[in-house]
Order: sequence, then C-alpha cells, then structure tokens
Amino acid sequence: MTTRVIIVDDQAMVRAGFAALLAAQSDIDVVGEAPDGAQGVELSRRTRPDVVLMDVRMPEMDGLEAARRILAPPPGGGDAAPGEHRPRVLMLTTFDVDDYVYEALRAGASGFLLKDAPPADLIAAVRVVASGDALLAPSVTRRLIADFARQRPAGRGRPALRLKALTERETEVLTLVARGRSNAEIAQTLVLAEQTVKTHVSRVLTKLDLRDRAQAVVFAYESGLVAPGE
Repeated sequence: MTTRVIIVDDQAMVRAGFAALLAAQSDIDVVGEAPDGAQGVELSRRTRPDVVLMDVRMPEMDGLEAARRILAPPPGGGDAAPGEHRPRVLMLTTFDVDDYVYEALRAGASGFLLKDAPPADLIAAVRVVASGDALLAPSVTRRLIADFARQRPAGRGRPALRLKALTERETEVLTLVARGRSNAEIAQTLVLAEQTVKTHVSRVLTKLDLRDRAQAVVFAYESGLVAPGE
C-alpha cells in the first residue's frame, strides 16, 4: 500500500528536500505541501493523508495548534465529520527537547523527529508512523518524557483513577511501554509471546482511550504509574 504524506513547514527548501526524498520511495506518495499551520490544516482536510510531517515552529499558526486541529477537528469544521479522518502526525523539530513536543504528544501526535536526522531515519519514521505505531526513539524520548514529567507533577485524580480499568498484567505492560521497551523486550521480560504483548498493548490503548504508544507513555507519567529516574 502507498502511504500518502503532506509536508507542513515554513522553509521552502526543507519542504522541497523532504518531498524529493520521500517521493523517491515506491511506497510513499507526497500529496501536498503547506508553508504554515493554518494552510496545513486545510490541506490535510482536503487531501486526507495518512501522515502529516509537521514543523513545530511556524508563523501564522504553529505546529502544535495545527496538530490539535487536525487530530481533533471541531464540530462542524470542514466537510468531514468530527473524528472521521485523522492522519498520523509526525512533528519535526530543530531541538531534541522542545516544550512544543510535550504538548504535541498530549494532543495526539505520534512522535517527533529531528530535522537534521539522516535521510534514512526520515523515511523509516514515516513508515513506522503510517503503520500505526509511535515513533519513540529511546535515547531522546526517555529524556524528553522524564523532563516533561518533572515539569508537570503526576496527576492525583482522573488519570490515576483511570488506571483501575486495567488488569494487573495490562498495568505491567503499560509500565514497560512507558520505560521505552519494545514489544519484543516486554515479551522477554514478562515471559510472554510477542503477539500476546501486542494484544495487551491494544487493550490498554482501548481502555484508556489513547491513540498510540506515545500517548500511553505520557499517560503513564501523568498518572504517577511511572516516575522519572525509575
């Protein structure tokens, strides 16, 4: 299957470079480009891409607000019914720890990628996000989420109460997901089949009404299930 992608960035050379790189892949089709968040939202609703590459910092409307609007269209906005089509959003940032990224993950973005990442990483990132997984590079993301948690103390209310919906095994799986473990690593740790782990992860996301692993990690920290430095 071909993955439909749009690129939203205020730098024309960045858009052109990313578009040329991605369009050269047989399984990726670049269906549009936009120079700011507002136009990116309109383009996304018009072209219905699978993945949106979204720059964090842009004039007119930044990537955070654009991601919010794309991932949670307001009632009555656009032709599509609310929630009918929501692409995966991959945030592009110049800095490995950027406060905008924290909020983007909470809004439902599926991960982030540094703009100076090698070309192969960009291609792989689009494929990972398109497949429905979250792009969580352990070395950067563990630090990012830890910083996020330190800046925002764990919730002592609704997020913690929602944990009660999980079984003991599902709670164990969520804890390991939050620590950056892959399904294979979780399977090895808990002595389970990898397919069983995938099933548990899917149930966790469904019960907690989370979009993907990125939101699951944020939730685990906000609820107090996992603390920085553990």
